[in-house]
Amino acid sequence: MSRPPTLTLPPCAHAYRLDTERGAFAVHDARPDGAPIGTALLVPGFTGSKEDFIALLAPLAAAGFRAVAVDGRGQHESPGPREEQAYTQRELALDVLAQARAVHDPGSGPLHLLGHSLGGLITRAAVLLDAAPFRSLTVLSSGPAAIEAAQQARVRLLIQALGSLDMESVWRAMRELDPPEAADSATPPEIGAFLHRRWLNTVPEQLIATGRQMLEEPDRVAELAGTGLATHVVSGSVDYAWPVPWMDAMAERLAAHRSVIEGAEHSPNAERPEKTAEALTGFWSGVG
Repeated sequence: MSRPPTLTLPPCAHAYRLDTERGAFAVHDARPDGAPIGTALLVPGFTGSKEDFIALLAPLAAAGFRAVAVDGRGQHESPGPREEQAYTQRELALDVLAQARAVHDPGSGPLHLLGHSLGGLITRAAVLLDAAPFRSLTVLSSGPAAIEAAQQARVRLLIQALGSLDMESVWRAMRELDPPEAADSATPPEIGAFLHRRWLNTVPEQLIATGRQMLEEPDRVAELAGTGLATHVVSGSVDYAWPVPWMDAMAERLAAHRSVIEGAEHSPNAERPEKTAEALTGFWSGVG
């Protein structure tokens, strides 16, 4: 679970609901002082939300990019139905394409797509449906196929719990399983309260359906390579969901640009935002 270092939006950003042909989505939209040289659509991961990108917004805008971070359907402040079929990967990918159409302004430069963790699988699926809107795809802490075995076991337990317990009870059970470094005492109170609130706001069927996606995702790297889209694989120096060597190999198969953010783990966007923003904007500038 990503822990944003702050919940305060920078002056360059504001929150609103983005209207699309597939419904409204809660977003944080950051803009540079002058005309943008490009726009980035930022898609969060499993149990995540747009707030996971807050620390990236100011450095991305300072580099000249508009950045729009979105809550997907059923995530935090974006509504979603109470049925698992609404959260198939195809449905979520179609949402991303609708968000891209709503966000993209030809006067704001090319559109770059980024997906974090589960968001990497969803954005890959969106590009495989239609790569035309995008200049590039960045997969951040996301791998070629299903998550590794130990994490699969944790996700299966979570899916089982979500099928039989209410969200508050599952939250308490998860806290008991947290490692010592993730204890509430190590998390600022306002961040801890936000994480709890976000969890309760998320539609359980969304978590069940997307959790299964992380267990069952096939290897689609060759398909992605076949699109010819410029790609960027970014990770921390350690990752518990998709081991770093898996992401190294995926980058080679894609002939992708590869960035490793030292000192970061599964959420470089929250853990080392300045270095992550530097890697992102360097890549985006290089591909136009």
